[in-house]
Amino acid sequence: MTTADMWFDPRCPWAWNASRWLLEVARVRDVPIRFHVMSLSLLNEGREDLEEWYREWLKPGLGPVRVCVSAAQKYGPEVLGDLYTALGERIHHGRVPVGRELYTAALGEVGLSVDLADAADTTDHDEALLASHRAGLAPVGEDLGTPTIHVTGADGRTHAFFGPVVAPIPRGEDAGRLWDGVLLVSGTDGFFELKRGRTRRPIERA
Repeated sequence: MTTADMWFDPRCPWAWNASRWLLEVARVRDVPIRFHVMSLSLLNEGREDLEEWYREWLKPGLGPVRVCVSAAQKYGPEVLGDLYTALGERIHHGRVPVGRELYTAALGEVGLSVDLADAADTTDHDEALLASHRAGLAPVGEDLGTPTIHVTGADGRTHAFFGPVVAPIPRGEDAGRLWDGVLLVSGTDGFFELKRGRTRRPIERA
């Protein structure tokens, strides 16, 4: 059986689209999906070449990932899929600001202790966060980010890649066909990049 592991930062809109695509893939292909946490704030720590708007956007970024890591440590990593969905719906569609209200609402929706919201403001889980972050990015390159996906085939071999960066989210068999193509190119030895300019926003606002 082929499995897919995705590393996400809850605030990244492109990761959100890729995660919803993967869930569609799971409906039309026999591919279990597992979620893991990485952090754009960690990824960009210490960089001097960031645009000011992005530097400001990154400032509250550790809170959501810390909450996710604390939940995975308390309940097991299998809770991350539903927690990510609860956070992402609020962040990307409900426009709920990052903060305790966001965390407690998402945690409560999926039946997890709302006390885990406290993790947003502590370093208690940062070692586990860093380990997950590095595990996701090591095979693809630390200069990339999220969405990062590792695919393990029935033969036990794993290949990893950044992407896909896609909008709108493919649904149904369209999602399956994209999956088939991504597997084809990412599994080709020596294949590194296929890219074009972005002409759409990741999340369309009403």
